[in-house]
Amino acid sequence: MPLTRYALLSIAAALVTIGLKTVAYLITGSVGLLSDALESVVNLVAATVALWALWLAARPPDETHHFGHGKAEYFSAAVEGLMILVAAGLVVWSAVPRFLHPKPLDHVGAGLLVSAVAALVNLAVAIVLIRVGRRHRSITLSADGRHLLTDVWTSAGVLIGVGLVALTGWDRLDPTVAILVGVNILVTGFSLVRRSSAGLMDASLPAADQAAVDAVLNRHRSDVVAFHAVRTRAAGRDRFVSLHVLVPGNWTVQQGHDLVEQVEAEIVEALPGASVTTHIEPIDDPASFDDVLFDSPPTRRARRRETRRPPAA
Repeated sequence: MPLTRYALLSIAAALVTIGLKTVAYLITGSVGLLSDALESVVNLVAATVALWALWLAARPPDETHHFGHGKAEYFSAAVEGLMILVAAGLVVWSAVPRFLHPKPLDHVGAGLLVSAVAALVNLAVAIVLIRVGRRHRSITLSADGRHLLTDVWTSAGVLIGVGLVALTGWDRLDPTVAILVGVNILVTGFSLVRRSSAGLMDASLPAADQAAVDAVLNRHRSDVVAFHAVRTRAAGRDRFVSLHVLVPGNWTVQQGHDLVEQVEAEIVEALPGASVTTHIEPIDDPASFDDVLFDSPPTRRARRRETRRPPAA
């Protein structure tokens, strides 16, 4: 199933919840419910951007983008994070005046019921997006799912606040809860912006992925075979691994080729869909050990052993 369909699901959920939450606000006059509706408008914008990013990221490499378009997903995640920050600002902006000038709420029961239905819609869609995003390593869907989950928590806080207003008669409780919810969702926004920035800056793969690469290399290390300059990065769902393979200088091209083909195949098996680039160097040439920056700790330890070992015959 194309991932863009999940973005369309998110857009549909945003449209439904905007309508429901607007009705809830009009029924009750609650600024908390108004802030909840404003966040759903932000959800719609973010979901639309996610749809564009997923469509672009799915395009194959071309003459101007040799490594594909996967990084488009990071732009989407950054927009998601910024939209969450905007939503938090809208929540606080709408709540402060009501805190200073509180007003009683109307038809609280009906408004809460409508808003609760909207929250359940968002919860169901958020769970789907997060699961699919994790399964397909899509930061766009994961970010969109977390965004919707943030909206669910916002709605829950607002529902509790409005309910307590009805029970206690303290009108300032409604905007107080709205402000607290706005501060809480700022955390999610900053987290998404930080994660997308790391992707745009070509951060290395997670520790678990790097460990999988090291496990493959350890199986092939020997007195005559070594590895260094192991580097990794991600671009959306795409993962990239590059490394230097050191073999005896008297090996034939075929011997070296057979080895790197095996190593590349095993790395791809450990990291499905990864793009692996290898470079063969003679292990008995000291110059081969010059390019060793950013090796992982296991690779650095193995390299130190190799440099202490006499040249292969």
